Amino acid sequence: MAVEELQSIIKRCQILEEQDFKEEDFGLFQLAGQRCIEEGHIDQLLEIIQNEKNKVIIKNMGWNLIGPVVRCLLCKDKEDAKRKVYFLIFDLLVKLCSPKELLLGLLELIEEPSGKQISQSILLLLQPLQTVIQKLHNKAYSVGLALSTLWNQLSLLPVPYSKEQIQMDDYGLCQCCKALIEFTKPFVEEVVDNKENSLENEKLKDELLKFCFKSLKCPLLTAQFLEQSEEGGNDPFRYFASEIIGFLSAIGHPFPKMIFNHGRKKRTWNYLEFEEEEDKQLADSMASLAYLVFVQGIRIDQLPMVLSPLYLLQFNMGHIEVFLQRTEESVISKGLELLENSLLRIEDNSLLYQYLEIKSFLTVPQRKKSLAMLQLYINKLDSQGKYTLFRCLLNTSNHSGVEAFIIQNIKNQIDMSLKRTHNNKWFTGPQLVSLLDLVLFLPEGAEADLLQNSDRIMASLNLLRYLVIKDNENDNQTGLWTELGNIENNFLKPLHIGLNMSKAHYEAEIKNSQEAQKSKDLRSVTVGGEEIPNMPPEIQLKVLHSALFTFDLIESVLARVEELIEIKTKSTSEENIGIK
Repeated sequence: MAVEELQSIIKRCQILEEQDFKEEDFGLFQLAGQRCIEEGHIDQLLEIIQNEKNKVIIKNMGWNLIGPVVRCLLCKDKEDAKRKVYFLIFDLLVKLCSPKELLLGLLELIEEPSGKQISQSILLLLQPLQTVIQKLHNKAYSVGLALSTLWNQLSLLPVPYSKEQIQMDDYGLCQCCKALIEFTKPFVEEVVDNKENSLENEKLKDELLKFCFKSLKCPLLTAQFLEQSEEGGNDPFRYFASEIIGFLSAIGHPFPKMIFNHGRKKRTWNYLEFEEEEDKQLADSMASLAYLVFVQGIRIDQLPMVLSPLYLLQFNMGHIEVFLQRTEESVISKGLELLENSLLRIEDNSLLYQYLEIKSFLTVPQRKKSLAMLQLYINKLDSQGKYTLFRCLLNTSNHSGVEAFIIQNIKNQIDMSLKRTHNNKWFTGPQLVSLLDLVLFLPEGAEADLLQNSDRIMASLNLLRYLVIKDNENDNQTGLWTELGNIENNFLKPLHIGLNMSKAHYEAEIKNSQEAQKSKDLRSVTVGGEEIPNMPPEIQLKVLHSALFTFDLIESVLARVEELIEIKTKSTSEENIGIK
């Protein structure tokens, strides 16, 4: 019945001129064609499409059948013989139908799916879509619309992270990235081959440039790369990144020119649309590009060889900051890799303190993601730079572990300074006294949470013990002995009071827990400023005893420091009396 209806409509339209086709004819053709597909009359439908007499009708109306045919092709339960016929119908429709109508129809079909069907749809439709666009005159608009639609869909797919996930490629993102490169290549070649630089060619360049920047952000900003030793040339994201960067160079925007001008007020390339998106998209894209070039080594041979390591570090700091501002661990780790890569090029103690006047040089080290990377950064700074960074981190860190790490570094710098023939003015005398004021005090006095700040307190006590042992009162190279009264008032005495208060509190908590253990009640307990609810009494007791052990340890070191101070001051007094 459906075949007869379709043949009847076609017979009536065969005698009409193309411009005389009515809207009603389009609707009837679509309904009858869909019914043929639904009822399985696909062999007859193929014959109708192949009939030369129906060429004009198929050109104008056939695109309406693309959707039903594609949906059948995406169904896995179709027999192989039927799938072959569907493919023949699909290829003929792409060949015969109006390219303008086909473009919109194919893009609608690409936008329809979700989940794993996104990649299946894209992989099926990319080649036909490329064929259709090649027929159109307004190519820049068509390419831009297609690439934007494709990118929007691909950005919905999860990015695989591990080697196994990349190889499995469950959602098909890796396959799609490779197919997308093949889809884009002819349009890049067209821009390269067109020597006239017509307005249409410039517009096509712009659309390709937008696509490249979008791709640098997604999926390449979050994508993980296989180790080059194990990839064997089969890393899909490395291939995709290399081709995207290659496209940039091919269309007249080599990456060295772009990344070294990003962020400058005066640029050698300028696109208003990118200017508007700079804080959101362009910064991410440029950071991704820097990582791909400097860490992954993709197309790094295109970089000028004369660039100094300090210049590259300064250049990359802004990109590193972009990475570290993100929340995804995979992106943060890229920022740390880029930082490490940049720092390893520089000799120790050669990074001048003036670099810390650049905002990112101070903000990047404050990220508490990698103490090993922070140490590498500290090692590269000159003495004044180290001093400035230590002050900054002690004032802004609010993290006991990081502060303890900085205090240990201060101790190391003092030790090196005292061993030199000529003292380092930044870690001896008045400059050091100013730094010690930030170290040897309790921010909240006796009320400070000693357990939460235990790492910092222990590091401070160890530094003070070192200073008392290494610096004699008569030499006073560190300025410790003239500041001893302030240290006792701001640090040692409040610490004594705080320890007594904290121990009393935790001993009371232990007593309560022992009583709760007898009644087998669950109760909450506050440890290190955090309330832990419904903890079994036996676990509570372990936690509370652990806290008391920490206080005993602090008290032990404190007692030793005070004992050393007493011995040193007594010895100095006796020496001075003997001299008199």
